[in-house]
Amino acid sequence: MTLAYGYVKAKIVSEPFLKPSRHSHEIQYHLHFSLLVDGDKWDVAVNVGTNDADDLLKYKLAFDFRHPVVENLAAAPAGSHDLTGQAALPALDFLRSDLLANTGKWRDSDVMDGSDAPEPSASLRRLLSKAHAQNFDVYVFGRFYSEGNGIHDTHLNQGSTKGFIHRDGDDSNDHNDVWQDGAVMVDIGEPEWAAYFAAFNQQLVPTDDLGNPLPGAATI
Repeated sequence: MTLAYGYVKAKIVSEPFLKPSRHSHEIQYHLHFSLLVDGDKWDVAVNVGTNDADDLLKYKLAFDFRHPVVENLAAAPAGSHDLTGQAALPALDFLRSDLLANTGKWRDSDVMDGSDAPEPSASLRRLLSKAHAQNFDVYVFGRFYSEGNGIHDTHLNQGSTKGFIHRDGDDSNDHNDVWQDGAVMVDIGEPEWAAYFAAFNQQLVPTDDLGNPLPGAATI
Protein backbone atom coordinates (compact mmCIF):
# COMPACT_ATOMS: atom_id res chain seq x y z
CA MET A 1 0.00 0.00 0.00
CA THR A 2 1.28 3.47 -0.86
CA LEU A 3 2.15 5.69 2.09
CA ALA A 4 0.52 9.11 2.50
CA TYR A 5 2.67 11.53 0.50
CA GLY A 6 2.54 15.04 -0.84
CA TYR A 7 3.76 18.55 -0.24
CA VAL A 8 2.89 21.65 1.72
CA LYS A 9 3.19 25.24 0.50
CA ALA A 10 3.38 27.63 3.41
CA LYS A 11 5.27 30.29 5.36
CA ILE A 12 7.77 29.42 8.07
CA VAL A 13 6.57 30.62 11.48
CA SER A 14 9.51 29.54 13.66
CA GLU A 15 13.28 29.53 13.50
CA PRO A 16 14.76 26.13 12.50
CA PHE A 17 16.56 24.17 15.20
CA LEU A 18 18.66 21.01 15.16
CA LYS A 19 17.22 17.95 16.88
CA PRO A 20 18.89 14.53 17.33
CA SER A 21 17.05 11.20 17.36
CA ARG A 22 18.48 7.74 18.11
CA HIS A 23 18.08 5.10 15.37
CA SER A 24 19.62 1.75 16.39
CA HIS A 25 23.39 2.25 15.98
CA GLU A 26 23.40 5.93 14.99
CA ILE A 27 22.06 9.36 15.81
CA GLN A 28 20.17 11.05 13.00
CA TYR A 29 19.81 14.81 12.95
CA HIS A 30 16.93 16.86 11.59
CA LEU A 31 16.27 20.54 11.23
CA HIS A 32 12.82 21.14 12.69
CA PHE A 33 10.68 24.20 12.01
CA SER A 34 7.01 25.10 11.95
CA LEU A 35 4.83 25.99 8.98
CA LEU A 36 1.36 27.50 9.04
CA VAL A 37 -0.63 25.08 6.87
CA ASP A 38 -4.38 25.45 6.32
CA GLY A 39 -4.61 27.47 9.53
CA ASP A 40 -2.76 24.88 11.65
CA LYS A 41 0.84 24.77 12.79
CA TRP A 42 2.72 21.86 11.20
CA ASP A 43 6.03 20.39 12.29
CA VAL A 44 8.63 19.78 9.59
CA ALA A 45 11.61 17.44 10.05
CA VAL A 46 14.35 17.75 7.41
CA ASN A 47 17.16 15.16 7.45
CA VAL A 48 20.61 16.78 7.52
CA GLY A 49 22.91 13.88 8.49
CA THR A 50 24.09 11.40 11.10
CA ASN A 51 27.01 10.81 13.45
CA ASP A 52 27.79 7.53 11.63
CA ALA A 53 30.59 7.90 9.08
CA ASP A 54 29.27 4.78 7.28
CA ASP A 55 25.77 6.18 6.81
CA LEU A 56 26.11 9.83 5.87
CA LEU A 57 23.99 11.77 3.41
CA LYS A 58 24.50 12.65 -0.19
CA TYR A 59 22.96 16.06 -0.74
CA LYS A 60 22.44 18.88 -3.20
CA LEU A 61 21.76 22.44 -2.12
CA ALA A 62 21.05 24.32 -5.33
CA PHE A 63 20.60 28.09 -5.25
CA ASP A 64 20.09 28.17 -9.03
CA PHE A 65 17.28 25.63 -9.26
CA ARG A 66 15.27 25.90 -12.47
CA HIS A 67 12.71 23.35 -13.60
CA PRO A 68 9.23 23.59 -15.18
CA VAL A 69 7.73 22.13 -11.99
CA VAL A 70 8.29 25.45 -10.18
CA GLU A 71 5.68 27.13 -12.37
CA ASN A 72 3.13 24.52 -11.31
CA LEU A 73 4.07 24.96 -7.66
CA ALA A 74 4.04 28.75 -7.76
CA ALA A 75 0.51 28.68 -9.19
CA ALA A 76 -0.75 26.23 -6.55
CA PRO A 77 -2.69 27.56 -3.56
CA ALA A 78 -1.08 27.60 -0.15
CA GLY A 79 -1.76 24.57 2.03
CA SER A 80 -1.31 20.81 1.91
CA HIS A 81 -1.43 18.89 -1.36
CA ASP A 82 -1.94 15.12 -1.34
CA LEU A 83 -0.01 13.37 -4.13
CA THR A 84 -0.39 9.81 -2.84
CA GLY A 85 -0.37 7.32 -5.70
CA GLN A 86 0.54 9.86 -8.39
CA ALA A 87 3.26 8.83 -10.84
CA ALA A 88 4.14 12.16 -12.42
CA LEU A 89 5.34 15.60 -11.38
CA PRO A 90 4.68 17.42 -9.11
CA ALA A 91 5.13 14.13 -7.19
CA LEU A 92 8.90 13.69 -7.02
CA ASP A 93 11.01 10.77 -8.16
CA PHE A 94 14.74 11.43 -8.45
CA LEU A 95 15.20 8.41 -10.73
CA ARG A 96 12.11 8.59 -12.96
CA SER A 97 12.07 12.30 -13.78
CA ASP A 98 14.55 14.96 -14.89
CA LEU A 99 14.11 16.94 -11.67
CA LEU A 100 17.83 16.83 -10.78
CA ALA A 101 19.18 17.28 -14.31
CA ASN A 102 20.83 20.67 -13.72
CA THR A 103 21.51 20.59 -10.00
CA GLY A 104 25.22 19.70 -9.98
CA LYS A 105 26.99 16.81 -8.31
CA TRP A 106 25.96 15.08 -5.13
CA ARG A 107 28.03 16.20 -2.15
CA ASP A 108 28.95 14.22 0.96
CA SER A 109 27.56 15.49 4.23
CA ASP A 110 29.84 16.09 7.19
CA VAL A 111 29.78 13.76 10.19
CA MET A 112 27.34 15.37 12.60
CA ASP A 113 28.70 16.26 16.04
CA GLY A 114 25.62 17.86 17.56
CA SER A 115 26.60 21.41 16.63
CA ASP A 116 25.21 23.68 13.91
CA ALA A 117 28.53 23.85 12.04
CA PRO A 118 28.52 20.66 9.85
CA GLU A 119 27.13 20.77 6.34
CA PRO A 120 24.49 20.70 5.02
CA SER A 121 22.87 21.73 8.30
CA ALA A 122 24.66 25.08 8.49
CA SER A 123 23.79 26.25 4.97
CA LEU A 124 20.24 24.89 5.01
CA ARG A 125 19.56 26.56 8.34
CA ARG A 126 20.70 29.92 6.94
CA LEU A 127 18.37 29.46 3.96
CA LEU A 128 15.39 28.59 6.16
CA SER A 129 16.11 31.48 8.53
CA LYS A 130 16.15 33.83 5.53
CA ALA A 131 12.85 32.36 4.34
CA HIS A 132 11.40 32.96 7.80
CA ALA A 133 12.66 36.55 8.00
CA GLN A 134 11.57 37.50 4.48
CA ASN A 135 8.28 35.58 4.43
CA PHE A 136 9.19 33.44 1.41
CA ASP A 137 6.97 30.62 0.23
CA VAL A 138 8.44 27.26 1.25
CA TYR A 139 7.54 23.93 -0.34
CA VAL A 140 8.25 20.74 1.61
CA PHE A 141 7.80 17.35 -0.07
CA GLY A 142 7.66 14.17 1.96
CA ARG A 143 5.40 11.84 3.86
CA PHE A 144 2.69 13.18 6.14
CA TYR A 145 2.80 12.31 9.82
CA SER A 146 0.53 9.39 10.64
CA GLU A 147 -0.44 11.20 13.85
CA GLY A 148 -0.67 14.97 14.19
CA ASN A 149 0.17 17.67 11.68
CA GLY A 150 3.58 17.39 10.10
CA ILE A 151 5.73 16.17 7.24
CA HIS A 152 9.01 14.23 7.22
CA ASP A 153 11.05 11.81 5.07
CA THR A 154 12.34 14.80 3.09
CA HIS A 155 14.86 12.67 1.18
CA LEU A 156 15.08 9.82 -1.33
CA ASN A 157 12.35 7.38 -0.27
CA GLN A 158 13.40 4.35 -2.31
CA GLY A 159 16.42 2.08 -2.54
CA SER A 160 16.64 1.21 1.16
CA THR A 161 17.30 -2.35 2.35
CA LYS A 162 16.57 -4.52 5.40
CA GLY A 163 13.45 -3.35 7.24
CA PHE A 164 12.50 -0.85 4.53
CA ILE A 165 11.91 -3.41 1.76
CA HIS A 166 8.50 -2.86 0.19
CA ARG A 167 6.42 -6.03 -0.09
CA ASP A 168 3.38 -5.54 -2.28
CA GLY A 169 0.25 -5.23 -0.19
CA ASP A 170 2.15 -4.93 3.10
CA ASP A 171 1.82 -1.55 4.84
CA SER A 172 3.36 -2.63 8.15
CA ASN A 173 6.58 -0.61 7.79
CA ASP A 174 7.96 2.71 6.58
CA HIS A 175 8.80 1.13 3.24
CA ASN A 176 10.33 2.10 -0.08
CA ASP A 177 8.10 3.55 -2.75
CA VAL A 178 8.38 5.24 -6.14
CA TRP A 179 7.23 8.82 -6.81
CA GLN A 180 7.51 9.63 -3.11
CA ASP A 181 10.88 11.35 -2.84
CA GLY A 182 11.21 14.31 -0.50
CA ALA A 183 12.74 17.76 -0.91
CA VAL A 184 12.64 21.34 0.32
CA MET A 185 12.22 24.21 -2.15
CA VAL A 186 12.17 27.94 -1.43
CA ASP A 187 10.88 30.67 -3.73
CA ILE A 188 13.55 33.29 -3.00
CA GLY A 189 12.00 35.91 -5.27
CA GLU A 190 14.27 35.26 -8.23
CA PRO A 191 13.78 33.33 -11.48
CA GLU A 192 15.87 30.64 -9.78
CA TRP A 193 14.66 28.97 -6.62
CA ALA A 194 16.68 27.33 -3.87
CA ALA A 195 16.25 23.57 -3.44
CA TYR A 196 17.55 20.89 -1.09
CA PHE A 197 17.71 17.20 -2.05
CA ALA A 198 19.17 14.36 0.02
CA ALA A 199 19.71 10.59 0.07
CA PHE A 200 21.41 8.27 2.54
CA ASN A 201 24.64 6.59 1.44
CA GLN A 202 23.13 3.20 2.22
CA GLN A 203 20.22 3.71 -0.20
CA LEU A 204 20.87 1.96 -3.51
CA VAL A 205 19.80 2.70 -7.08
CA PRO A 206 18.36 1.86 -9.55
CA THR A 207 15.11 0.55 -8.11
CA ASP A 208 12.21 -1.62 -9.22
CA ASP A 209 8.54 -0.68 -9.50
CA LEU A 210 8.10 -1.02 -5.72
CA GLY A 211 11.10 1.18 -4.99
CA ASN A 212 13.37 -1.65 -3.85
CA PRO A 213 17.00 -1.87 -5.08
CA LEU A 214 17.52 -3.90 -8.24
CA PRO A 215 20.30 -6.52 -8.39
CA GLY A 216 23.64 -4.76 -8.77
CA ALA A 217 22.31 -1.45 -7.43
CA ALA A 218 24.85 0.98 -5.94
CA THR A 219 24.83 4.15 -3.87
CA ILE A 220 23.44 7.20 -5.61
